[in-house]
Amino acid sequence: MKEDIQVFDNVLQLIGKTPLIHLNRITETFEGDYYAKVEAFNPGHSTKDRIALYIIEEAERKGILKPGDTIIETTSGNTGFSIAMVSIIKGYECILAVSSKSSPDKIDMLKTMGAKVYVCPAHVSADDPRSYYMVAKRLHEETKGSVYINQYFNELNTDAHYKSTGPEIWAQTEGKITHLIACSGTGGTISGTARFLKEKNPSLKVIGIDAFGSVLKKYHETREFDTAEIYPYRIEGLGKNLIPTATDFDVIDKFIKVTDEESAHTTRELAKTEGLFVGYTSGAAMQGVKQLQELGEFDSNSQVVIIFPDHGSRYMSKVFNDKWMAEQGFFDSEHQEESLGIEFIK
Repeated sequence: MKEDIQVFDNVLQLIGKTPLIHLNRITETFEGDYYAKVEAFNPGHSTKDRIALYIIEEAERKGILKPGDTIIETTSGNTGFSIAMVSIIKGYECILAVSSKSSPDKIDMLKTMGAKVYVCPAHVSADDPRSYYMVAKRLHEETKGSVYINQYFNELNTDAHYKSTGPEIWAQTEGKITHLIACSGTGGTISGTARFLKEKNPSLKVIGIDAFGSVLKKYHETREFDTAEIYPYRIEGLGKNLIPTATDFDVIDKFIKVTDEESAHTTRELAKTEGLFVGYTSGAAMQGVKQLQELGEFDSNSQVVIIFPDHGSRYMSKVFNDKWMAEQGFFDSEHQEESLGIEFIK
């Protein structure tokens, strides 16, 4: 009887094959065509579902991960959610070291998914014992039968996108893609996707989105790790204060930096123009496209794919919250406080 029912065995079978959606109003004055690869359609609402499932199943295949083991990871939220989701289905314990910069929404979601969460200060150096990198390492050392995913320095992070995201985009565009635009944090998404696409078309342009306060753009240009570049910023899951080995800088043509404020407003604009309720890094990616368009990067033949990493529900206490926006000083003469659009009936 079950064979006759159109049913999935579990949510993990829904990972990948996310849609490519044509952008219309937000790009109506731009040259070329623009498509969003909307990763919020994954069951865990982000692109990190891909790496969580792939890395865990590779660990199982190699005998590194056994029934009853504990999975430990460093995360800004999305990878942790995906790992927790996979752990539930496969029967593993899950411990996560999370940056305090992560939205309360993300942290609440991780707890809801049964993970044990350690919230670590965001604005400390990567080698500080309180950093989420070092806390995860310590927890791994202290926890018997644990596996540390270590997405920043795990080649499987990149491989997951080489085997899934890249082929999907190539097939969806019928090989017509001319530009790939993606945020870079761990670098797995942009590197794995770009590696596949550039094997198909070496002339394809790959542009990474970085944050002011991050070291990635300068490192790409000079191969110099400059600590003077590092200062606090608000966007989650974008940029870094270290150099992840999961990033293949050789397949990225260039980086462009975006600000917290402009990225926040562009995130809101995507909802109001395209009906796409996506996250802060998606807004950052779209903001990068706006800046590249102004710099003359695209022409009438451009077929631009932009990866939108996650869902807007994870930022209700941040970019979609007028109070938070006002507290950051993001409302000015150009961007008025949007709560004025709400009328309370008494």
